[in-house]
Amino acid sequence: MKSPLTRLLLGAVLQGGLALGLAIPSTAQDFDLVIVKGRVVDPESGLDAVRSIGVRGGKVAAISEAPLTGRRVIDAGGLVVAPGFIDLHAHGQTEETYRLQALDGVTTTFELEVGTADVDRWYREREKGRLINYGVSIGQIQVRMAVLHDPATFLPTGDGAHKVATPAEIAEIARRIDEGLRKGAVAMGLGPSYTSAATPWEILEMFRVAGRHHASVHVHIRGGMTGLEEVITGALITGAPLHVVHINSSSVALTREMLQIISEARAHGLDITTEAYPYTAGMTEIQSANYDDWEQWPDERFGTIEWPVTGERLTRETFRKYRAIGGPVIGHQNTEEMVAAAINSPLTAIASDGYMTDGIGHPRTAGTFSKVLGRYVREAKSLSLMDALRKMTLMPAQRLQARVPVMAGKGRIRVGADADITIFDMATVVDRATYRQPSLPSDGIRHVIVGGVPVVSEGKLVPGVAPGRAVRAPQ
Repeated sequence: MKSPLTRLLLGAVLQGGLALGLAIPSTAQDFDLVIVKGRVVDPESGLDAVRSIGVRGGKVAAISEAPLTGRRVIDAGGLVVAPGFIDLHAHGQTEETYRLQALDGVTTTFELEVGTADVDRWYREREKGRLINYGVSIGQIQVRMAVLHDPATFLPTGDGAHKVATPAEIAEIARRIDEGLRKGAVAMGLGPSYTSAATPWEILEMFRVAGRHHASVHVHIRGGMTGLEEVITGALITGAPLHVVHINSSSVALTREMLQIISEARAHGLDITTEAYPYTAGMTEIQSANYDDWEQWPDERFGTIEWPVTGERLTRETFRKYRAIGGPVIGHQNTEEMVAAAINSPLTAIASDGYMTDGIGHPRTAGTFSKVLGRYVREAKSLSLMDALRKMTLMPAQRLQARVPVMAGKGRIRVGADADITIFDMATVVDRATYRQPSLPSDGIRHVIVGGVPVVSEGKLVPGVAPGRAVRAPQ
């Protein structure tokens, strides 16, 4: 039997070894899970080497050049072991979307553009457990809809989009956003593009609230450079961190110029980041304010809009018919050249802007991260593996961690980090989802671990597990 002093010294040695990520003499009971023989790639430290990883209590407990043993072993020989992918921009936030995202390597997903008007209720609806980690913003779109009594549920179609708010209504919107941030919303969502009647002063008032809480503003800008200038002005005046969602979708042909503006703003000290998804088509609601000017469109523009239920391209007449019905549409309005400019830029994180309901949605929900790895890293070789993983893991974690400290433990593989890990085959990983079959899962994502619990094993969902946890700012 060991003396108390011996046990104390042994404990100190073990704890110190774990803190340094050293190999520790172990028994089969030392770790809950061990990943062996994998190529561990960590964008924070720059590690890119074969290592064994020991997981205990939902955390990375050891990273070792020598083999480790544990209660469960995943042989990752020939595979890449990366931090779990973090999606800053995904809609739906349902079990259907969580399953597709997990099969694409995502371990943490956020609804930050549209957000919610009721932070407590949003988290309460998911507190029984989900497949992957989740979080939400307090959303100006949703709050404005509530204050102005808009009849829609997701994006405004009535006064939430088209009514100029009174000073009292602006004050009430600001008050509710302030309350949501106090209740632990991850960020503030902002949608001038969808709330077209919101004046520049109203938008600035929203930035002021976010600035007081040091909360990042995840914004769908109004079209073109004017929209980007509007939100840069708000960030400069108020000090609020700024995140421009789907820069390729908002910029289209001006993607390079808009990225240059963001780069120059960063060079002058502005806290501004952005994101992109690897598809030439976007998706939104046909009744949204984005399309309020449809009657002035030339006939050929309607042909760029797809009704996903049938796959038909629209005409002026069918657009009118479906706008009266309501529902999502796919807009084929970008080019591969502009998408590549965004994806390959060092400024962009990768985020899906995913959406799926009963199998109707956009292929980016199921394929965004695998498409970047397969098409841009392996095939085009326009991104290195390290750079691609940085865009998927470390960059999104860093965007949020100042306000949400738990994010400092995600997007990395290091001792003490959350054991959110994605293991994939770089030789085969690729998207399979299409606009006609948007729910086809990706290939090559072999294992996905959330909080130390496998949710995908050998490319298949693990039944009966729900390790996902709420990601929330301190209240």
